[in-house]
Amino acid sequence: MKSLTGRVAVVTGAGSGLGRAMCQRFGQEGMHVVLADVMADRVEQAAKELTSEGLDVIGVQADVTSQESMNALRDATLATYGAVHVVCNNAGIGAGAEGKLWEHEEADWKWAFAVNLWGVIHGINAFVPAMLAGGDEGHIVNTSSGNGGISPLPSTPQYAVTKGGVVTLTECLYAQLRDTTDKVSASLLFPGPHMMRTGLFESWRTRPETFAKARPRQTPYVTVEALETQMKAAGVTIDYTDPSEVAAQVVDAILADRFWIHAPSQSSDNSVKARTQSLLDRTNPDYLRAVPG
Repeated sequence: MKSLTGRVAVVTGAGSGLGRAMCQRFGQEGMHVVLADVMADRVEQAAKELTSEGLDVIGVQADVTSQESMNALRDATLATYGAVHVVCNNAGIGAGAEGKLWEHEEADWKWAFAVNLWGVIHGINAFVPAMLAGGDEGHIVNTSSGNGGISPLPSTPQYAVTKGGVVTLTECLYAQLRDTTDKVSASLLFPGPHMMRTGLFESWRTRPETFAKARPRQTPYVTVEALETQMKAAGVTIDYTDPSEVAAQVVDAILADRFWIHAPSQSSDNSVKARTQSLLDRTNPDYLRAVPG
């Protein structure tokens, strides 16, 4: 895309954290922005705050696990702004830190897949046809994670598997868009490289009855504040990534039509090299043994 001014962006998981930061940056770039989140009160508050900054935004409650809900989000966007040019499939949940993967309930897997992977699929199905039909320049940004996309953490299998799936899905999307049009493209986002204040750690608050656990949780629920306290008590220095910095990277990537979006990080580079070298050498992925779990 040559310019974002006057264009329309839709961001899921926009009620807080990175999603909200992307909406704010898009608005500052002169875009009309649709904030979408499963938590109606959170997206309403975020939209109110950004509106008070003079940005042109609306908030829409949307559940990415439902194709009908995502279609309704698309329809609301078109009804309000008449077009859609940028879609960020950003909504996600933290899942899978309850022991060995074979000890998890089926509902744990289904919930993670429904949000982290099917949520992206639903977003693509809802918006890409409308973007192609509109005939304008457009861009899809799918949020993955270094955990799964670069080097999976065995201690969080559901999260790692679903985020790894987003990588392959987005690669396929990019290739098929290239075969279809020269106007709409795609990017894959790896936020980071450090810890980010996000609602991911409190995903359990939005877990629906549809995916309810059948037995009590084996490990306690953790908030980002509790995690920070634990890390500091253990003498671990916490480095943070500012969501606004990641949002700026997203804008730059869209304008440059750059597929991979991730900040320079020697640690991440080393993980990519170790994984790739293991594949090329046909050796076992023993580099994963250093990861707890």
